[in-house]
Amino acid sequence: MKSNDELTKDVQDAIHWEPILHAAKIGVNAEGGIITLTGTVDTHLKKTKAEDAAKNVIGVKAVVEKLDVTYRDEHEITDDEIAQEVLNALKTDLEVPDELVKVQVENGWVTLTGELPWNYQKQAAQIAIRHLPGVKVLSNDISIQPEADDELEKAAIEGAFKRSASIDEANIHVSVLGNNVRLTGVVRSYSQRDEAERMAWNAPGVQAVDNEIAIDFDE
Repeated sequence: MKSNDELTKDVQDAIHWEPILHAAKIGVNAEGGIITLTGTVDTHLKKTKAEDAAKNVIGVKAVVEKLDVTYRDEHEITDDEIAQEVLNALKTDLEVPDELVKVQVENGWVTLTGELPWNYQKQAAQIAIRHLPGVKVLSNDISIQPEADDELEKAAIEGAFKRSASIDEANIHVSVLGNNVRLTGVVRSYSQRDEAERMAWNAPGVQAVDNEIAIDFDE
């Protein structure tokens, strides 16, 4: 198991390895596998890249992201302009039924609301706008309301895990209550945890996924 100092250095090196983050001044603190990122960056893209880089370091169990986004030309971008860019981005994304998404912008804080039938559409909406100039904070409050009243099948989700080469299905446990899925167990990486959640969301009729899977790199 890495010491806090070793893990801090590994995360710092991983962040600086990303070309877009070479000049970024990001503070890193490690405590028992929990990484805290602090500092200020000038784009939402850099904020996302830093968090992703930290997550992919072996030994990182959780990431607490406290990065602020301050745009050098933020005074030139109004909320009305941001809102229009957000609407345009959602309209041009083929995965997003933009007529079902509502947008609110206040001081660069973009909030998405509405109801969509699939989680991948919710995620696509977030990806489409998270790197737009002027967006400081993004709250994706879109809820999932399946079009069909399908009954979730635990066996079908478990079968999807067994077909996946990237998931150790023996360590993931699935429970279903109504339209909600709960995942527990232990995996070896953030990517396995995220992939398990993504696959659970693909089940027809799923409305919520509670991902309680733990990460143990020695598993």
